[in-house]
Amino acid sequence: MSVFVAGVMGWPVSHSLSPRLHGFWLRAYGISGRYDALAVQPENLTASLRALPQQGMRGVNLTVPHKEAAMKIVDSLDDTARRIGAINLVTVTDEGKLHGSNTDAYGFGENLTAGGFSGGHSALLLGAGGASRAIIVALIDKGFGDIRIANRTIERAQKLAQEFTTPQCRITAVTWDEIPAAMRETDLLVNATSLGMRGQPPLEIALDTLPVSATVTDIVYAPLETALLQQARQRGHRAIDGLGMLLHQARPAFAAFFGRDPEVTPELRAYLLADRQET
Repeated sequence: MSVFVAGVMGWPVSHSLSPRLHGFWLRAYGISGRYDALAVQPENLTASLRALPQQGMRGVNLTVPHKEAAMKIVDSLDDTARRIGAINLVTVTDEGKLHGSNTDAYGFGENLTAGGFSGGHSALLLGAGGASRAIIVALIDKGFGDIRIANRTIERAQKLAQEFTTPQCRITAVTWDEIPAAMRETDLLVNATSLGMRGQPPLEIALDTLPVSATVTDIVYAPLETALLQQARQRGHRAIDGLGMLLHQARPAFAAFFGRDPEVTPELRAYLLADRQET
């Protein structure tokens, strides 16, 4: 019986939950496969990716700092990866070529759906970093017509707004001080910063002007219940934690590597939370 082999490349990579996540699914579905953590320094990325076909691997996920650099190494890209400007998944084709794709937008969107969010028109996004690019693509694809990006460095938010604005979706930049006003007509509030993560400064915002009907989600999952989500639940908002984005973005990768679309279950969440490596 052939053993399917995949993995995750990063530098460092020891913090990654991906081996534990994919290992759970491999055991759950009785698949003969292996998913390894591969510590690859940036200067060795090209050689490591190009060696995948010869090593008989089905592909790899990518984590920091490789998501942008790998775009110049692969042989082809999907449309979502081009829009986001980064890849987190490399698969080896039947012809031995490397195909790059990005599943972060998919993971964010699926996590919203799983959390009970049915849709909206206006979103307020906190942060203008790499994660924000995938989230903007997900929101546009979900039909949002108005996205505001708040960032302490307004120029970064303005750059994203200019890049991603479409005839169907107006994107504007707002200053950090303008967040309370921007909340007033918001259906979805997204924290895409590292603020509130364990070991990082707190996210100090009040939700007083946010309509109670709005949903609040945080991409941070360490801690799972951030201060933002606690505040949201106390006010009666639907609150969606960040772990689901990680879990759902892994589904297309597992399907590509091992031939089965896996389920995100309460048992999987409990398994990852029981022995989580915090970053």
